[in-house]
Amino acid sequence: MTDTHGIDMAAPLEFNCPRCSHPASEAYYGPCTRCRREMRMRMGGEKREMDAVEYVPKMNVVPNQIASKE
Repeated sequence: MTDTHGIDMAAPLEFNCPRCSHPASEAYYGPCTRCRREMRMRMGGEKREMDAVEYVPKMNVVPNQIASKE
């Protein structure tokens, strides 16, 4: 599959990893597979349940004079 400029969109991109600067061949630009794996191990955590908090708008906003004119 090629785009209008003749670039093969299915081929992986060749670039230097922005994190470790080693050559990488990935589908998208970003950290290489090794760096992603390392970041998941270092920064990843257990999945937790979050309670949804009901949104209550602030009441310190006054209506616009033109908008409230009859």
